[in-house]
Amino acid sequence: MQYVDSWRAVAAATGAADRAAAEDGVRLAYRTAGLAEPEEFVWADSPKAAVEALEKLVDAGRSVRDEVRTRPWAQERRRMYDELGPAGWSALWSATGAQLWETTAALAERIRAGVVAALAQRPEDETAVRLVLLDAVLGQHDAAWLAAFDGRGDRLDGLAEVARHAGWWWPYERTVVLSERPEALHRDEAGRLDRGDGAALSYPDGFALYAWRGMPVPAEFLAELAALTPERIRNEENAELRRVMLEFYGYDRYLAESGAEPVHRDETGILWRIALQGDEDVVMVEVVNSTPEPDGTHRTYWLRVPPTTRTAKAGVAWTFGLQGEAYAPLRQT
Repeated sequence: MQYVDSWRAVAAATGAADRAAAEDGVRLAYRTAGLAEPEEFVWADSPKAAVEALEKLVDAGRSVRDEVRTRPWAQERRRMYDELGPAGWSALWSATGAQLWETTAALAERIRAGVVAALAQRPEDETAVRLVLLDAVLGQHDAAWLAAFDGRGDRLDGLAEVARHAGWWWPYERTVVLSERPEALHRDEAGRLDRGDGAALSYPDGFALYAWRGMPVPAEFLAELAALTPERIRNEENAELRRVMLEFYGYDRYLAESGAEPVHRDETGILWRIALQGDEDVVMVEVVNSTPEPDGTHRTYWLRVPPTTRTAKAGVAWTFGLQGEAYAPLRQT
């Protein structure tokens, strides 16, 4: 679909919001919903700052998210469903919104969790922060479902205009609070937050999320990665953080520098096992590419295999989806 790529770009957009265009979009969304235009716009540098600003609002009126976002979306979905039928609607969603849904929904949930962690100083504060977040319209992170409706009517034009030019926003009767977009976003090929030398997502006010291949990590943890040693990795009590350390450090390097011993070798390669306290063993097969590189050397590969693997051949076979006894290549390449 022609709209998917443009909305994918909206979802990943960084940099300063176009405040005038976003505010025009809000006004259009209010008029479309049959509401009077808001009297006041309040801008915040991040969703976290927006929640803090909302706590200080006076006489903003009630939330009108239902009228502005929830109800129009539901009515448009019903209209399209009735027009296209179940199969047609499913095909439309598969070709548009479904392609963006997983990554944008996951990112939005990470932002929510980050705001709660930053603002809920006590466990009993979490509910209040989450309730405020429920009143948000997700702006650019509503890209998945906006992609499905793009070009099929003008009912959602106001919402789409805000999404193209701003981040999250909170609509109330008289006041609207809008958030800037992130200033930086780093993701891996799977669309997960990922950065090894800084914040994976950051906003102008310093609100930031840190992650390695999608897994949340503390900022100070990333700063420590450059100075890792095998001993430090072994001593890490958090199993998930230890896995991150191993990935960053390199399994082959860890094996070489920790004095690991091979547990099995055969014609296919060498099986290595790393025992980790409180976690499953890391098992790797070391194989040598039989095809020489241009300089005549043979490249070595390390293949991660299940911890139940007992032989090198069984490990190599597993990478091909085979049982060990079924793996018998005619020739190696």
